[in-house]
Amino acid sequence: MLENIEFANPQFFWLFSLLPVAVLWYFFKRRKETASLKIASIKGFSTDSLLPKLKPLLFILRLLALAAIIVALARPQTEDISTKTKTTKGIDIVMAIDVSSSMLARDLKPNRLASLKKVAADFIKKRPNDRIGLVVYAGESYTKTPITSDKGIVLNALKEITYGSLEDGTAIGMGLATSVNRLKESKALSKVIILLTDGINNSGFIEPQTAAELAVEYDIKTYTIGLGTNGNALSPIAINSDGSFRYGMKPVEIDEGLLEQIAKTTGGAYFRATNNESLASIYDEINKLEKTEIEEFKYTRFEERYRPWIFLAGILLLVEWLLRNTLFRSFI
Repeated sequence: MLENIEFANPQFFWLFSLLPVAVLWYFFKRRKETASLKIASIKGFSTDSLLPKLKPLLFILRLLALAAIIVALARPQTEDISTKTKTTKGIDIVMAIDVSSSMLARDLKPNRLASLKKVAADFIKKRPNDRIGLVVYAGESYTKTPITSDKGIVLNALKEITYGSLEDGTAIGMGLATSVNRLKESKALSKVIILLTDGINNSGFIEPQTAAELAVEYDIKTYTIGLGTNGNALSPIAINSDGSFRYGMKPVEIDEGLLEQIAKTTGGAYFRATNNESLASIYDEINKLEKTEIEEFKYTRFEERYRPWIFLAGILLLVEWLLRNTLFRSFI
């Protein structure tokens, strides 16, 4: 009966401290009111009746009624809270993902591309109030998913990203320019590109610096991530006759100077990920840097629950009055 109940006036529970006093008073008064009679023998009297022994029941009923009234005075009530959120500053994000053959290198487990997809999926799930799009690039680039608020579509498209959909190479400028093209007409108050690569710009007909200047023109911030361990990594070096890759150790070459320049020009930041843990921490850091402002409205509805206690007290007092004036009448 008291589950999920709160009390508006809990100070009335102090009245319960009076109940033990009432019990002591009752037994003291009963002892004083009970007359004593001394006789030689009680053979002529019947002592089988239970009514005299049950007479304290009247006091117990009245005491329970008083307890119920105290609970009612404390105003038990249930609280129903509903919330409504309003996004006051939305962010549109495009994630530009390198899908060149070097992304199959195994310095991250199980490889760079698979590790990225897992971390990127976690990042997307943490941005429920933003629109997100996907751009993939290698020797050229294309839009995998336009910016959308439907995270299910974005996550499914992310799962589908594989090596081989584009000519091999690393066209950083093309990947960045395609991302800018997806965001340039966005009405969001904040526009962000997260560009990840594990190599150097060696393809495409748009220079990365030119794409960065386009991003500045449309007020688009770019975070760049260089992916790959320091030194050498187990990477694809040839294709076997059955179409599978042959792996060998290759030096990791990332144009960090270019990535730093792009980030600085557009007001973003450059990060280097050398393992699975550092890649995850980078996306967590970006998630903290790019906060969506949310306004939350709370609506609270209270439902009073004191009426059943008043009803219970009334029932107990009625039963006590009926017993007093019927069954126990000859004893009062």
